[in-house]
Order: sequence, then structure tokens, then C-alpha cells
Amino acid sequence: MPRLHESAPGAKVSQLIEKLELLIALSKERHFGRAAEACGVTQPTMSTSLKQLEEYLGVMLVQRGSRFVDFTPEGERTLEWARRIVGDVRGMRQEINTLKEGLTGELRLAAIPTVLGMVATLTTPFRERHPNVRFKIVSCTSSDVLGLLENLEVDAGLTYIDNEPVGKVRSVPLYNESYRLLTSPDGMFGDRDNVTWEEVGKIPLCLLTPDMQNRRIIDRALLAAGASPHPTLTSNSIIVLYTHVKTGRWSTVMPAKLADTLGFSEAVRSIPIVDPFVTYRVGLVIPQRDPMTSLVSALVDVAREVAPTLET
Repeated sequence: MPRLHESAPGAKVSQLIEKLELLIALSKERHFGRAAEACGVTQPTMSTSLKQLEEYLGVMLVQRGSRFVDFTPEGERTLEWARRIVGDVRGMRQEINTLKEGLTGELRLAAIPTVLGMVATLTTPFRERHPNVRFKIVSCTSSDVLGLLENLEVDAGLTYIDNEPVGKVRSVPLYNESYRLLTSPDGMFGDRDNVTWEEVGKIPLCLLTPDMQNRRIIDRALLAAGASPHPTLTSNSIIVLYTHVKTGRWSTVMPAKLADTLGFSEAVRSIPIVDPFVTYRVGLVIPQRDPMTSLVSALVDVAREVAPTLET
């Protein structure tokens, strides 16, 4: 078996982990220069490290010309192992550190925009139990949530779990998302106690961009009711949508829990959308790995305790 290079056994393990981390970074960036920069090394160093890894395994991992092309089939399989090995090593270090110092470190979460209003229901009780843990929360699309999770860039995600495929993850159901029309009291249907999806389709709307799963859910509900979604404004920001609705001159469709979290002014009514009553499950997604890291295990415990209160 070719060697990475002569060194003590512990150093060899460390060198292998570093090379696997470079491979994971390349899978994310799809560009040698950006991957090298993300890992804090020069591009020549990265190229040399990948060649050493290929020599060590005896196969070509990356199709390359003057730039990155793709991974070979052997490279894709190695990438799966790399994620597993690097994830396990990080988890082991975290577990040992927890035994020494208690639960510490940074818990990294990725959440779709429509769930951001609910993140505090997890982080607040978590911090009460584990005050030495820091949080990093990023907002992104549902597909990006899964990508960040796969590439070990976040520890857990908050997204839909029963609408589009979520891949090789475990999920902890949190609540069912239903939908409201947010509009002005003097707007079309603004005086109603509820509206149908067909009626919502008659209103000029501001909606999330099509890359957001929430938007695809709304489009599907409108199309099923015989309406065509034609938004007059789109954005990837919930705040942008909400501030437009607060002017009293715009309308949008928003999850009920998020609408309740944002609160209302006199210029905004939140009207349930029925006929049909559309609902999708939102949950916590975590890597399919045993054992779970200490941080993820503690988060799952909080999520399972909080979930029943979110259904009320």
C-alpha cells in the first residue's frame, strides 16, 4: 500500500484526515482555488495533497483538466467515506471534550426562512441547560440545508420533512405548517374569516422566490385550485415580504406560526386558507450517524420535548 509519507502513526492519521477534509471542501466548492482558500492552504498544496490521496488509494478521484471537472465514480465513493470518517473524528473529539469540560462549543444550524421564527423555541431551552454552548444560525433553501448537512458545515437543519426528498438524514418531527393570507382589512377578501386557495389566486401576491420550497408548496396549492400564481414581487427574504404587507397595499401567503411570530399591525389581517386545508410537516434533520455527537444528541432531546408544545 503506498504511503502518504513517512511519519509517526499519529501524524499519518492526522494527514489523512486533512486530505479527506480537502476532498469534502472540493465537493462543496467544485473549484480547486476556492476549496484551497476555504481550507486555508495554497492551491499547489491542495493539488499535491489530492494526488497523494489518489496514490494512497490507488485510484483517480478527480477528473481534472485546467480546472475541476467532476469526481470519478471512485471519487464519489471515497467522498462518502470521507464525510463519514471526518464526521466521526469530529464527533469523537467533541465527545471526549464533553467528558472533560461538559457540553461546550458551537452548535451550527441551517433553517429555511419560514422556520426562522421558531428557532428560538429550540435554542432558548437548549441554552438554559447548556450555557457554555454558542449558536450559529444560517438561513437558506431546503436543498442548501441538506447540502450543508452532508458536507459537515452544519450540525443540524430545520426544514420540511414530508414534501420533497430529504436524503440520508434522520428527522425529528416538530409541527405541521398551515397557511394564512396576510392582507389589509380593506383589501380583496380582507374582511373574511377564511378564504379558499382559488380566491387567493385572484389576489396579486408577493411571494418567496421559486428556489424556496415554501414557494413551490404555495404554487402547487394554487395550481391544484385552478389558479395560476403570478406574484407582483418576489424575494428570498420573509422580512421583505412582511414589510410590504405592512404598508397595507400588498398581500402574501405565509405559514400560520411564522405569521403569529411576526405579529400584526392594524394594516394586516391573518386569514386562514381552507378548501383544501394544506399542511406540511416541519422538523429537525440530523446526520444519519451513530453515535450522535454530544451537541446533536442534546438538541434532539430538546426538540422532542418542545415538539408537543408547538402543535398547540
